[in-house]
Amino acid sequence: MGRAFEFRKERKLKRWGHMARTFTKLGKEITIAVKQGGPDVTGNPRLRALMAEARAEQMPKENIERAIKKATESKQGDFKEIIYEGFGPHGIAYLVEAATDNNTRTVANVRSYFNKCGGSLGTTGSVSFMFDRKCTFRVKEKEGVDLEELELELIDYGVEELFRQEEEDKDGNVTPVIVMYGDYSAYGQIQKYIEENGYELISGGFEQIPNVDLKEVTDEQRATLDKLIGMLEDDEDVTSVYTTMKPAEE
Repeated sequence: MGRAFEFRKERKLKRWGHMARTFTKLGKEITIAVKQGGPDVTGNPRLRALMAEARAEQMPKENIERAIKKATESKQGDFKEIIYEGFGPHGIAYLVEAATDNNTRTVANVRSYFNKCGGSLGTTGSVSFMFDRKCTFRVKEKEGVDLEELELELIDYGVEELFRQEEEDKDGNVTPVIVMYGDYSAYGQIQKYIEENGYELISGGFEQIPNVDLKEVTDEQRATLDKLIGMLEDDEDVTSVYTTMKPAEE
């Protein structure tokens, strides 16, 4: 198994936190997807994947409808996807993804979090070269599927890595899930394969995978770095935070 598996394992499938933050993130992504590809799920694969994820997260129907409506109302502010780059203390690189309708507000907040923790917000390109943007899908595992054969078949569709993991839901039920990674440009064709071959899509999106060796830190250093991660993730405009810090040993 490759770097994507190790990265996902090291992140320990960290969820977005409490339900309200999950719905806020999904709502913004749905609004952006509708802005970019229209409200018809038939012709908008990104929206279809987000709708599947919203159902998996038990997002209320009215929240979904509100997000779609926001995208079609010109009087509403436009959410834009922005990436901030910076360095935390101890030389750890941070890549911060956000969806915001007010970049001035968001960049000021992000900069303040870095400053409070002894880091600094960087310029465009100062960190992004340390990460590769990949598309990623999670589907429920079908009974009797051979993962090696599936991976060989999906290579032609742009899948670079595939592995199985068990995920626990809010009720403690464990479900076997297949995780797929590919180049970001292969998103549409991978999703098409999933839908045409009867797999139940749980989520589809993009992740930033470090392409450098993750850096070892002490427990004391980790406490400060985790504090910065927490401050960033608690900001309602921030959707994802990636770092080059090696996780603690279990």
